[in-house]
Amino acid sequence: MFRFESGLKVYLHREPVDGRKAINGLALLVEQYLGLDPFAPAIFVFSNRWRDRIKLLLWDRTGFWLMIKRLGKPIVFAGRRTLRS
Repeated sequence: MFRFESGLKVYLHREPVDGRKAINGLALLVEQYLGLDPFAPAIFVFSNRWRDRIKLLLWDRTGFWLMIKRLGKPIVFAGRRTLRS
């Protein structure tokens, strides 16, 4: 089982992200658009245009983790409607 450290902050990038972006592209988004340090003890969450896939980016002192999850149903962030609804 994978567990996150307690006290990790979670940051959500609300705009859709190209699903082809990998670690370097997402880390660049964290720096340029969120204005945060991608090496900070935090989890950065990204979603695609349809909101049916999410990516989690985090640094664990030895390297980046990139986790991808395909969701069964699209999700809604901050009360906004998805494009499929």
